[in-house]
Amino acid sequence: MFADLKHLSHHAAWRRQLEMLLESAGEGIYGIDLRGRCIFINGAGAAMLGYTPDEVVGRNMHYLIHHSHADRSLLPVHDCRIFKAFRDGRGERVDDEVLWRRDGSCFDAQYASYPIRNDQEVVGAVVTFSDITARKRIERELQGTRTELEARVQARTAELSAAHESLRRLASHLSTLREQERAHIARNIHDDLGASFTALQLDLNWLRRQLAAEPPLQAHLDRMLEVTQTAMDATRRILNDLRPVVLDHLGLWAALETLLQDLQARSGLQCRYLCPPDTECRRLAPAAEIAVYRIVQELLTNVQRHARARSVSVSAVWGEHGLLLAVEDDGVGMQLPETRQTFGILGMRERARAIGGDLELDSAPGAGMRARLRLTPQTA
Repeated sequence: MFADLKHLSHHAAWRRQLEMLLESAGEGIYGIDLRGRCIFINGAGAAMLGYTPDEVVGRNMHYLIHHSHADRSLLPVHDCRIFKAFRDGRGERVDDEVLWRRDGSCFDAQYASYPIRNDQEVVGAVVTFSDITARKRIERELQGTRTELEARVQARTAELSAAHESLRRLASHLSTLREQERAHIARNIHDDLGASFTALQLDLNWLRRQLAAEPPLQAHLDRMLEVTQTAMDATRRILNDLRPVVLDHLGLWAALETLLQDLQARSGLQCRYLCPPDTECRRLAPAAEIAVYRIVQELLTNVQRHARARSVSVSAVWGEHGLLLAVEDDGVGMQLPETRQTFGILGMRERARAIGGDLELDSAPGAGMRARLRLTPQTA
């Protein structure tokens, strides 16, 4: 008998400790039997739901606090994830449902439901829950802020894209105007200075014949003729830079060959040019031809001024994917990440984009420079 009293005393003490533990918890805790009836609930949980513990114990918890979704649509018992703990014998953690208070209001809840076992037999479930209304409100506010920021970023990106496209169109228009102005200036120089230099040269030659008996004057006239010829050659180079005549009359491929010949004559660079007959017989649109010519002209100018190269090659090949034009030198090369955004390179790339092409540069210190311009059949 004394042993039984001792056992009961020990059991009562353990139960008091368990009750103290449950009451000290800040979150709600309750247990249910296999019928879903509450077998215990702590004070924090009952208060969170608007009840006293005695009002909850013995009642079906699904129909009391978990009967509906947040929109008040019915939540069937067979869909209740709390009951799944003892029905399926596994735990459930949920943070996207609501629990209902005594006054008919609901709150966002986070709960965990785990089966209670007695010798491997499931006899019920224990549920812990907490009110996460504040957290959900903050999450919704953050989501709203995130959505608003994303909308602003998208709107700003669209504005920047539109502005960028406008700048590209403006750059293309300015390039066209610049070429037109160059052609206009070249025609004026050719018509005015060209005729004047030719007349001056004819007059000097006539005067030289008239003064054949005067050697000192002959020598002076020879020097004047040399100066006149030098001025005519300089004018011809200026005209060619402004608007290469051969480009308008013979096309791009002949103009590139002439450009390389002039570069070799002026600089001493060994220049090579490759243009197969099946490419040479094709003509690009006028705007594309002048753009390609200016890109190659800029690349060759960079080779002459900065590359310290011994040779340079230009090749143009037409294939099924369009035109591939390559410029390669054996110079000192350069570090591309440092020079990728220079105005010269940006200008060449914009010229290429304006005609639907793409310009790629490949270089490294000591490895020369390789430039590849690609035009699709549609753009070429």
